[in-house]
Amino acid sequence: MNLTAGNPLKLILSFAIPLYIGNLLQQSYNILDTFIAGRAIGIDALAAVGSTGSINFLILGFIGGFGIGAAVITSQRFGAGDFDGVRKSFTATIIISIGLAVVMTIVSVLCARPLLIFLQTPPDILNSAYNYIVIVFWGIPTALLFNLSANIMRAVGDSRTPLIFLSIAFVLKIGLNLAFILIFGMGTSGAALATIIAQFVSGSLCILFIIKKIPILKITKNDWRIDLKEITKHLRLALPVAFQNSIIAIGSITVTYALNRLGTEAVAAYSAASRIDILAYLILFSFGGAMTTYAAQNYGAKKPDRIKKGVFHISLIACVYSVVIALLFYLTGDFFPSLFLGDKSPNTLSMARDYLLICSSFYVFLSLLFIIRQSLVGMGDSVTPTVAGIAELVMRVFAAIILGSSFGFLGICFSNPLAWFGAFIPLIIAFFIRMRKISSAEFQKKLMTS
Repeated sequence: MNLTAGNPLKLILSFAIPLYIGNLLQQSYNILDTFIAGRAIGIDALAAVGSTGSINFLILGFIGGFGIGAAVITSQRFGAGDFDGVRKSFTATIIISIGLAVVMTIVSVLCARPLLIFLQTPPDILNSAYNYIVIVFWGIPTALLFNLSANIMRAVGDSRTPLIFLSIAFVLKIGLNLAFILIFGMGTSGAALATIIAQFVSGSLCILFIIKKIPILKITKNDWRIDLKEITKHLRLALPVAFQNSIIAIGSITVTYALNRLGTEAVAAYSAASRIDILAYLILFSFGGAMTTYAAQNYGAKKPDRIKKGVFHISLIACVYSVVIALLFYLTGDFFPSLFLGDKSPNTLSMARDYLLICSSFYVFLSLLFIIRQSLVGMGDSVTPTVAGIAELVMRVFAAIILGSSFGFLGICFSNPLAWFGAFIPLIIAFFIRMRKISSAEFQKKLMTS
């Protein structure tokens, strides 16, 4: 899909909707693990899976950020009509991803148990948590396989095909989960193994589709020549975006540490509520993902005015959605938390409800954060999002340690809203500065002559 011509809002929404469904399916991998663990095995299993969430995000978030950052260059070249450059970008991303897969798998597997112990994971769920996360880490190459192929296809405007293959993998994931957990009694290990197999299937299907159906991504022998300048260019943009996700994950690890000190009940409440929270704002995240490709293609095509229009229109829709969802949580009370927790633990249910009410009140800030941050990334700015990530880390650590110590679970619930607000400030400042810059006659003249 060419995002450089046509109605900006229509293009962004048509690109974002398949992206949203795909993100929903990916999130459903973990949500499905949590749901089945809580319902079929017990609250301890739910807490075990939930307690690994921050560590999981630390590693897999890095992978996701890397894929997004590397694909920006591919997308900019596609917008500029530089198809030779598109193939070179694809090749560079493959080479870097292979090395990344090896290093991250080894380091993650070796550090899994020490990290869980450091975070004071409750002893009664430590082994189950380790069995789950160590298998997930052995599957890092499969996560990279899908991440690489899906982001490359999205970079050239195809957000629908990855969704199709992800849907196939999700159905497979459900079947394997039920078989491994309910039939073979593999517990949390079965849930992790099902995820790896599903990721491998979806990634393999994407690669086969690229080879057969996308000619501009058909790599030639000349493209495989290792170009250190090309690799360096991708690393300069991809690594800051990847580290930005890891910085955010470190804040989440701090929250996990604070939660573990409150006990299994608090971990279970936060785990269940955070899954619902993610589902609620996932469309906002998808708007941000669409803006990465939209901004990158239009930046490469030297059309800065289209970037401004796209950001403005999608921001209006995102803010309206944020208000509606916040009202929904206020009106439905315990309904959504009870889907995961049932009615066996009223105190846990109450804590989960409080989390949702607090976080949803700040979704407007979160929606603008996603859209502005990813638009900046699409225009090649990896520095400001990293600064925003550091601000987010500081605010989240403050809430988890200081407010958590003073107000317990309620204090920890404010870690996300405060982090969002902290990240929003540098992003909005940088965005307005860049918008003023790209609107200037001097800048547009420079673009047209570059």
